[in-house]
Amino acid sequence: MPEVFNWNIRVYYEDTDAGGIVFYANYLKFFERARTEWLRHADIGQTALAQDSGVMFVVKSATLDYASPAKMDDQLRVTAMVEKLGRASIQFFQQCWRGDELLCSSRVKVGCVSSDAVKPCAIPAAVFKKIHTTAGHAASLA
Repeated sequence: MPEVFNWNIRVYYEDTDAGGIVFYANYLKFFERARTEWLRHADIGQTALAQDSGVMFVVKSATLDYASPAKMDDQLRVTAMVEKLGRASIQFFQQCWRGDELLCSSRVKVGCVSSDAVKPCAIPAAVFKKIHTTAGHAASLA
């Protein structure tokens, strides 16, 4: 089974709209934070990745499915799991939970690009190994 990474966040006033619920686009921010923390968990810092390896990860596509709203002061658990790992891309499946209630789910595909030219390139071998190891062996290799 692929490893599911959990990141806890609280909903602040700045995350909500005039109705007091989380503005729909802010789930993308929550998912971004969880992916960044997943990379840190895999011992991959994005600043160091750009400086040392000359590559960075950028979002290629994202789909979201909303099930229920989050509200001010809610404690949320945001998950990140690698579904597919390719030579130049990673597809994450992510969810946002309040307790045992699913609020939103997403599939986000990120691509590896060169830091200077911002052109697609292969994930460096050492980084690929860390991602594959942290993702768990059941994550499909594309």
